[in-house]
Amino acid sequence: MKLETLQSLFVEELGDLHSAESQLVKALPKMAKAAKHPDLKRAFEEHLTQTKAQLERLDTIFENIGEKNPNKTCKGMKGLIEEGDERAHEKGDESVIDAGLIGAAQRVEHYEIAGYGCARTYAEMLGEQDSANLLQKTLDEEKAADQKLNKLAIQCINVEAAHA
Repeated sequence: MKLETLQSLFVEELGDLHSAESQLVKALPKMAKAAKHPDLKRAFEEHLTQTKAQLERLDTIFENIGEKNPNKTCKGMKGLIEEGDERAHEKGDESVIDAGLIGAAQRVEHYEIAGYGCARTYAEMLGEQDSANLLQKTLDEEKAADQKLNKLAIQCINVEAAHA
């Protein structure tokens, strides 16, 4: 697809986000399994449920705007997941590995926050307010997930890792 209009860029961004979320649906159970701290494990499991709902929202947006998902692989998310997978398979102190998993997960959240923020703005510019509202809901969830991870890191996991 050529990027000649904001609409075409919007569709590409939605496709990128769909690919990213689809990859996360596969990656989050692995991260939950690798996490040792029960609160971190639970955070990954809860975010999996949210991620599935976010995918459904993206499908709804495609339907609402009468466009098809371009079905391209999000290379950025692929790389972030590979890095997280490396952390999950490291040997060493469990709390230090958990701290590394939080760092990897926060990089994923920040990537998603950037993508959803752009897509929401494109939707607004194109007069697609229903799409913008759905994208804002997901953006809010991604920001909340990042804050939850940050709180876990500061209040317990990084503290435990510092004493390892």
